[in-house]
Amino acid sequence: MKTPTDRRFFLWGLMVFAIMAILLPAPALMAADHHGAHDHHGTPEDQGTADNHGKVRGDAFSDPSQEMPMPDEWIKKPIEYDNEVKGADLSMMMDQDIYYTLLPIIQTFAQDNHLKIIVQEGSCGMVAGMLASKTIDMGGYCCPPSKDDRLPGLQFYTMGIVSKAFFVNPDNPIDNLTSAQLRDIYAGKLFRWSELKAQTGKPGPGLAIKAVARLHCPKNPGHWRLLHNSGKKFSPYVSEVGSIPDMIAQVAAAKGAIGWEVMTMVEKNKNMGKVKPIKIDGYAPTDSKALAALKYPFYRTYNLTIWTGKGVENKNARNLVSYMIKEFEKLNPDGFGFVSVSRLKKAGWKFKGNELIGEPTPGHNGQM
Repeated sequence: MKTPTDRRFFLWGLMVFAIMAILLPAPALMAADHHGAHDHHGTPEDQGTADNHGKVRGDAFSDPSQEMPMPDEWIKKPIEYDNEVKGADLSMMMDQDIYYTLLPIIQTFAQDNHLKIIVQEGSCGMVAGMLASKTIDMGGYCCPPSKDDRLPGLQFYTMGIVSKAFFVNPDNPIDNLTSAQLRDIYAGKLFRWSELKAQTGKPGPGLAIKAVARLHCPKNPGHWRLLHNSGKKFSPYVSEVGSIPDMIAQVAAAKGAIGWEVMTMVEKNKNMGKVKPIKIDGYAPTDSKALAALKYPFYRTYNLTIWTGKGVENKNARNLVSYMIKEFEKLNPDGFGFVSVSRLKKAGWKFKGNELIGEPTPGHNGQM
């Protein structure tokens, strides 16, 4: 049973709560406009290890000299296909991003060489798992390998890189952001589009910014780490999605939204809604020359893997990866923002063997 004193404390509490709501600073009020907010981003491993000594931009690549140690029993284990792909001449799995781009090339190779090639679509994590279990001949990643991906006997071959586009709702007049502005948006330092201007000088709409992110492959370098080096650097009010269709659907549906994806995936998922790619630092995501020169600073790295050694090597895999590198050179570079291996080397990007391992530096010829 409540006493009059209890009721007075209850009423005082309501009054204090109401006063706090009125006096909240503007940023806190604007945060309420962001839907799907999370308390944290990334995995515990990501949050604990990815601070990179205060760097804003994360590592683009991992150290190729580091290899995941495996027991002798695993090293001696041959490739053994799962039951559903037995009888194939070659079995492989690729991340959904690289799968969409490279599948037609693989199908042409299989037809021309009368081979039965089983290609499964998955994620980088699924690819890593199947390689670790030695059930596939080849894997395809949309990002550079982490140390855990560098298994004994596994070789990485880079196909090229592709721009990671940032896009807004088509009704948003904003058409260009600087890298700094983009980082501020995802860090929660910019809250309304009216704080920004289009290239014509026209201010953005008076809408709260809804930043949408897909923080995939948290252990790998590159990809979204080129925006912020760790998941914990993203604002807790960022709307985090788990799939590419959800990313595009959210930006298409919300007039104040911004998100990212490669242009091939935007094309594939156009049924989810229309989005408008914007320029970053004055360069469009389809400008392959700007990407090659790193003037457009956000991209993904397409890598394939093959095995070398007794019991694991498949000659069809080696022939296929060589064919795919050549065919990637023929893709329209400015259609989706592709940069092939030959153009990367010419621009000074660093390679070790067939793997891209570093961004260009002034005066470096790119080949290691």
